[in-house]
Amino acid sequence: MSDTAPTPAPPQTPDPQPHRARIDSYRERLRAGRESLYSRFDQGAPVTELVLAHSDLIDGVLRDLWTEHLGDTESAALVAVGGYGRRELQPASDVDIMILVAPDAESRLSTQLEILLTLLWDIGLEVGHSVRSIDDCVREADQDVTVMTNLMEARLLAGGSALYARMLEVTSPAQLWDSARFFAAKTAEQQARWEKYGGTAYNLEPNIKENPGGLRDIQMIAWVAKRHFAARTLHDLVRHDFLTEAEYHTLIEGQALLWRIRFSLHRLAGRREDRLLFDHQRALAHAFGFCDGPNNLAVEQFMQQYYRTVQELNRLNEMLLQLFREAILLRDALGPPVPINRRFQSRSGYLEVVSSRVFQRYPLALLEVFHLLQTRPELEGIRASTIRLIRENHHRIDAKFRADLRARSLFMEILREPNGLTHAFRRMNRYGVLAAYIPAFANIVGRMQYDLLHVYTVDEHTLTLIRNLRRFAIPKHDAEFPLCSAIARRIPKIELLYLAGLFHDIAKGRGGDHSQLGARDAWDFCQQHSLSAFDSRLVSWLVENHLVMSMTAQRKDISDPEVIQTFAERIGDPNRLDYLYLLTVADARATNPERWNGWKDALLRELYHGTRRALLRGLDNPQAQDELIQQKQVEALRLVARYGADPDACRRLWSKFSLDFFLHNSPDEIAWQSRQILCAAPETLPLTVIRPVTARGASELFIYTADRTNLFGRTTAMLDQLGLSIMDARVMTTDDGMAVSSYQVLDQGGNPVDGALRMEEIRTALTEELRHEEDSEIRVARTLPRRHRCFPVDTRVSFSTDEPNRRTIMRLSTLDCPGLLAEVGAVFRDCGVRLQNAKIATVGAEVDDVFFITDTDDTPITCENALACLRREVCKRLEQHTRDER
Repeated sequence: MSDTAPTPAPPQTPDPQPHRARIDSYRERLRAGRESLYSRFDQGAPVTELVLAHSDLIDGVLRDLWTEHLGDTESAALVAVGGYGRRELQPASDVDIMILVAPDAESRLSTQLEILLTLLWDIGLEVGHSVRSIDDCVREADQDVTVMTNLMEARLLAGGSALYARMLEVTSPAQLWDSARFFAAKTAEQQARWEKYGGTAYNLEPNIKENPGGLRDIQMIAWVAKRHFAARTLHDLVRHDFLTEAEYHTLIEGQALLWRIRFSLHRLAGRREDRLLFDHQRALAHAFGFCDGPNNLAVEQFMQQYYRTVQELNRLNEMLLQLFREAILLRDALGPPVPINRRFQSRSGYLEVVSSRVFQRYPLALLEVFHLLQTRPELEGIRASTIRLIRENHHRIDAKFRADLRARSLFMEILREPNGLTHAFRRMNRYGVLAAYIPAFANIVGRMQYDLLHVYTVDEHTLTLIRNLRRFAIPKHDAEFPLCSAIARRIPKIELLYLAGLFHDIAKGRGGDHSQLGARDAWDFCQQHSLSAFDSRLVSWLVENHLVMSMTAQRKDISDPEVIQTFAERIGDPNRLDYLYLLTVADARATNPERWNGWKDALLRELYHGTRRALLRGLDNPQAQDELIQQKQVEALRLVARYGADPDACRRLWSKFSLDFFLHNSPDEIAWQSRQILCAAPETLPLTVIRPVTARGASELFIYTADRTNLFGRTTAMLDQLGLSIMDARVMTTDDGMAVSSYQVLDQGGNPVDGALRMEEIRTALTEELRHEEDSEIRVARTLPRRHRCFPVDTRVSFSTDEPNRRTIMRLSTLDCPGLLAEVGAVFRDCGVRLQNAKIATVGAEVDDVFFITDTDDTPITCENALACLRREVCKRLEQHTRDER
């Protein structure tokens, strides 16, 4: 059965094989039935009717086949289980059945049963089946709560009714899995399932069945209600006072939407598919009637409807499970109330109101409830009855409420409370209070961004960012980000950082620059909450500039003192730098945790330290380039001597190097690379060496060889072929015609290269490739990832001049695909372009790479015709490459 195990392989076809005409007849019956369902769906028929109709269609086919092969036997029964047993059969769902047999009949009926099961597969049904005796049912159900759940949903289709009735009797709550044991097991099962899907409903490609807030959560409610209350339908929970009529309709409407989506998914995919993959999201959005707007794509509107629905279902699931816990595990024997104040009390570890009219009489209690949870860590949560009252009364948070000085003071107390801020904000969002108190926040609740960069909805991303900021301030997490923790302890007012985090993306989807719009929202909010003009400006400035540090680190050459000086001038003072650095790290980790790695961490740290030195030195006293190079050389010589190399030999080597080598490398990199060259014998060239981990959080691949055409293209193609991601490339040609190249690389998991065997594999493959004299074209074998195919990305190329360093900056935005840098290298070769440095950044499915280039005479490329030709060739080659990959 599909609810318990993968669908078994179809049994071997017995002899004689069923007649082809009969098979074709049943196939046509199923095809025509499903086409009718699709037609009714297109005409707007309720999906609740369609899943019932599909179940009825399958019922009819199975009953006819049973009658043909087993007649009216009472020794066996055909039983529908799982979703089919509930009569919730989607177009491509498995047809889960159990054949119940009497102990003395199994061998006698085995041939007929095998022929029947084979025929089910032959006519095109995806069948999940089991053959069991009543003793088998008892034994397996007692051992596995999932089997027990399937038997609870059993529905007799044909055959022995007495046998079926006996099975129901011996697997009843009086015999197996009493309510308390069943509830505990299903709760643990749900928790494990949630953890498997990251504990959030806001995944990029959610599973509408298994994710938190998905169909399984609704089924969980139904299973518990059926086991404990013998409920036949979810509406019975209204009669038992577990749901209000309005909540029941919310539950049913949410289920209907998920059923419609699942029905459409199965139809679109032509198979069972419960994941809202990018491949299908656009098509479903248009099928559901959404159209692209000026600020929101149709797919973003569709997914926002989905996310808001599952958030509501998740809240109902939370509330009902708490009510079930009280009724089943505690048997309604709650402890006595313990007074807290005139409005609240605790009962059995949960916070509750003293009266159902508290929020009506004193609306400020809608904020107070969350502050109490922060200040009383002994409380486990809020009682379900109080959650319901919060939801019913949050409309009382209106303009008058928000203007009340007491409400504003209470909100700031929540923000300044040293404990429980993350939980408080998550609860406030879940119960609708945060969006009511900050109306602009309502716009981002459930809002997705259709890209591969942002893995959460905007509201979930925001709350995850605040959680990351909170961890910086908690001593037990110091080991995670020591620098961030040290900074967090010295900033004067950490609540300003939380406010900046709360508002940094609040204007997403409103049109215009969300950083500027959000900055105005943040300023207004701070002023309304009596913050000083200085503090308000800081929060507003952080929101407006929250992307600047990340963009500078990833897109600019932060080893260049001019870049550091310009960035420091924008920051202005060390206090702002501290705040911005913490916000940037927390934001990057909350955008896509899987893409955060040591490389990004090291880049931001390097930019932070470089900028802090510039600010402490004084903005009117920038460090001269010559002074910086001299400092680096002195430190590098000290390191070289420690390595045992000859400093004089090192100076002779350096006399052949350009100043860029010293400007754009750290003293450690200068010393290590110089030592590798000095230790290499001429006959060993080309020299390829790997340093496993550098201060930048990546592995360094160093190459020293005779300069040649397309060295960059061939090297990057080979590294791509080897499954390495290039984060940074630095290329220099010496006065005696040698190429000095350094690549910072990560493996496909975003980690430095690990293991001596792996490093030797890379070194050997690259050395062999570089020994070939001819300029061979290396075809990268890796294919374009499935997700990337769903995002059309135009290729854009722009140029600017880096006058202090006498070079041209080429910025490239295009689809991220295997072999991309090799294609760019081939264009550079054909157009006579020399690469000095490259900054490689991937933003979701799009690359945003920056190349620092010159012509073959090491001068900037300034001729408009030459730049236009280069742009044209890059676009032409990459667009052809993308078409080939797709």
